Amino acid sequence: MEYRSFNKETISKKEIDTLKNKANTCRGDILKMTSIANSGHPGGSMSSIDMLTVLYEYAHLNNDNPCFENRDRIIISNGHISPAVYSILGRNNYFDIDDAVTYFRKAGYPFEGHVDRKVPGVELISGNLGQGFSSAVGIALANKVKKNHSHTFVMMGDGEQQKGQIVESRRVARKYNLSNMTVLIDFNQLQISGSVHDIMIQDLKNEYEATGWEVIEINGHDYKSIYETLRYSVHTAVKPVAIIAKTIMGKGVSFMKNEEKWHGQALSEEQLEKALKELNIENNIKFYKNRRKEKRNISYKKCKPVDIPEIDSGIPIIYSKDKKLDNRTAFGNALLDLADSNKGKISVFDCDLSGSVRTNKFAEKYPEYFFQLGIQEHSTASISAGMSINGLLTFWADFGVFAADEVFNQNRLNEINQTNLKIVATHLGLNVGEDGKTHHALNYIGLMRAYFRTKLILPADPNQTDKIIRYIATKNGNYFIGMGRSKTDIILDDNGEKFFGEKYNFEYGKIDIIRKGNDAVILTYGSLLPSAIKAHERLLKKNIKVMVLNVSSPLKLDKDVLSKAVKIGNFFTYEDHNIYNGLGSLIANYLVDNNIKDVNLHKMGVKEYGKSGSYEEVYKFAGLSVEDLVKNIEKNI
Repeated sequence: MEYRSFNKETISKKEIDTLKNKANTCRGDILKMTSIANSGHPGGSMSSIDMLTVLYEYAHLNNDNPCFENRDRIIISNGHISPAVYSILGRNNYFDIDDAVTYFRKAGYPFEGHVDRKVPGVELISGNLGQGFSSAVGIALANKVKKNHSHTFVMMGDGEQQKGQIVESRRVARKYNLSNMTVLIDFNQLQISGSVHDIMIQDLKNEYEATGWEVIEINGHDYKSIYETLRYSVHTAVKPVAIIAKTIMGKGVSFMKNEEKWHGQALSEEQLEKALKELNIENNIKFYKNRRKEKRNISYKKCKPVDIPEIDSGIPIIYSKDKKLDNRTAFGNALLDLADSNKGKISVFDCDLSGSVRTNKFAEKYPEYFFQLGIQEHSTASISAGMSINGLLTFWADFGVFAADEVFNQNRLNEINQTNLKIVATHLGLNVGEDGKTHHALNYIGLMRAYFRTKLILPADPNQTDKIIRYIATKNGNYFIGMGRSKTDIILDDNGEKFFGEKYNFEYGKIDIIRKGNDAVILTYGSLLPSAIKAHERLLKKNIKVMVLNVSSPLKLDKDVLSKAVKIGNFFTYEDHNIYNGLGSLIANYLVDNNIKDVNLHKMGVKEYGKSGSYEEVYKFAGLSVEDLVKNIEKNI
């Protein structure tokens, strides 16, 4: 399809009149849907609708095929202006506008309070301010890498500019010179609590220019100016463009103008009657209220993310049994090998830690697919996710305390948006040792438990790590792969052979029986598995036979293995994790949920922030040494 975004030099008076009429109709839709729902954000929707009307009219889009690959992307970062978005999409025949007006904010229908991808024409779910902008940077960056002729437009609010994540993201956009990106800021100068100038100082023009953006100030209700500025940004600008559009909160209705209370307050029926008269629009609210009482099946085909490319998982690297290696190095080696087999299909993001997280070899060999975003974890989590749904298999590697703890909300929105991000978190737990308590990530299971679809995998040794990285490269969805910092033993079976060797295939949710036994069961994973094996050997000399289970996928417990293990009766969860929300809690839930009463559960984990020292010393202080495990088992069986 020929690229046709803003392809005319300007627009005629006739076109402007048509746009004005459409925007006026949309203002009526906005007020009706928010009043019927008795909630929503009419004020900003009214101030931004003129820009949205021009944008959806002239951008490279297709209402009959809203998901075609080389379309322009319109990202609504200030997702609360959903009434404006739904109204203009409905009026542009993406769906029946009566459905949006009728069922806005009604449970069970797609027209949610913040823009939702179930609605045709909506690219991303947003509402956590700043995150939509970051995701849009990732989308634009992917289009630039892939040399797609596609422009990314981002609608934003002015209060939203107070978010630190936006500062991070606009740096990234300028660093990679995303001239295929335009931001439209609805500068109505009001937010929930009043004037943006009173609430927090901001100087948008200078702030954007300071990070290298081109800034253009316009009247956000002047259709000719809106069109010509957008055309310039698409066809002429050589840098990312920020359009600061001065607008009026509640534009179109006299008593709503410049009143911050209408940011998030719907009109009463009496106020609606008065407003619709000013707009010269029929008040048919009774029709919609009656219709809202009816149950209708509304289902629209949403835009799915671009499928990840077909990935050749390659031949696993098998590390010899006398090789002691850290899992992060195994990850780096697997990543590079995958890139060699899948040139141009894999991208990697880093936050100033490439040497530590072992993405440096990839960076050296494939610099055009390696994105160094500096110490900016919040934006990186969202930017990498944006790229992951635009045709590139995307990895982001970082320390666990940043990749899990610091960006919990960003990863939450990524999950809601069904992105395809592969997070590799190194330096988990007390295993980080000398870095001390500020860098001991102790809640990576607890945090991942709070999500609904993100998959968590905790590899035990370099061989399992290699297999896991290749596995997730071929799977859709968000994965969190966690590992420690220190070198670890290669896990061997009873015969002294590599447990995760040539014949091993990783299966998500499968528990590995590392050692057999019938007196007790140790359930562990990751950095403490070697210690559990040593405890097994010591106890065996005392004629105590302990089963050792490697629970590498703790969020999906293997019922087949556990149904056999519960017959032994004594469970010891042993983990480098907060004792209150990790594997021990998951096993406790499993026992309760399955009405299993004959198992004594003993939880071993981290009960307090750790010390700074070698990981062996720190484990000892935390009561997690091999000796501690042996004594606990002897005491309780």
